[in-house]
Amino acid sequence: MVFPPLLLILLLSIINPFVYVESKLSLGYYNKTCPDFEKIIRETVTAKQISNPTTAAGTLRLFFHDCMVEGCDASVLISSNHAKDTERDADLNLSLSGDAFDVIVRAKTALELSCPGIVSCSDILAQTTRDLIIMVGGPFYKVRLGRKDGMVSKASLVEGNIPRVNDTVDQMIKLFESNGFTVQEMVALTGAHTIGFSHCKEFADRLFHFSKTNSTDPDIHPLFAAALKITCENYTRDHGMSAFNDVMTPGKFDNMYYKNLKKGLGLLSSDNAMLKDPRTKPIVELYATDQKRFFDAFSHAMEKLAVHKVKTGRKGEVRRKCDAFN
Repeated sequence: MVFPPLLLILLLSIINPFVYVESKLSLGYYNKTCPDFEKIIRETVTAKQISNPTTAAGTLRLFFHDCMVEGCDASVLISSNHAKDTERDADLNLSLSGDAFDVIVRAKTALELSCPGIVSCSDILAQTTRDLIIMVGGPFYKVRLGRKDGMVSKASLVEGNIPRVNDTVDQMIKLFESNGFTVQEMVALTGAHTIGFSHCKEFADRLFHFSKTNSTDPDIHPLFAAALKITCENYTRDHGMSAFNDVMTPGKFDNMYYKNLKKGLGLLSSDNAMLKDPRTKPIVELYATDQKRFFDAFSHAMEKLAVHKVKTGRKGEVRRKCDAFN
């Protein structure tokens, strides 16, 4: 039986909900309406990353936090007002990078001068993230464009949709699977920790209050633990104290994060848990030994994440400013 094209898309969307969404997005979405889109994004992220090397990691985290709550719709960029708190003011988002917000603002400003009212903030965030990943050595992946910006942003929606640093593997798998991601995709996306840093408060319990019998988690390499204790000595008073997620190559996107886990050089308890659980350990070991397999898996997972619950058509808007609804 031969189905009409529209009917075929609708049938496929029942089987795979990503099919219909992707049919509304395209790689050349701005070719006619904003032909300098890619160039402007590239120039903006290059200047920002050179001046602030942690921008790539911060933007990747910002993108993930956006997509996991209400889909990839730039709702995390909305500023709060006197009436309500938005996503960016939720507890889990308070440590999101100021440089990440700034690079989006810079890109939006440049694009509004070139093609006003055309490019959505959610597309800017998706493209900027990909270009920054490439800048620090990560893999290329395709970014389909045509997202609209969401019109809802509530702090109350964040809890339960973003993984916490002390989550068990069971909790992480449940969260990712509820959003349509497999265990392998979860482990690949967690490889984003190969760049960036974590604040001491997020792993201090592993250093100072691990258990009644051991103040320090024995899974942490002793020399690494000693160095972290010095770095984080005043973490209760100085909340800005932090350490690189990947102590070996902190500014390079590679598979060192997985190698570090095997050597006791991982920071977060949720990361370390993946090395011990039989469902995730083989994947961690695979990516630790084969960077290409990690890059391929990460690229696939990011393409999938980038279309997660996106808004198209009349379900969203193109904001004039990324931090406020029109």
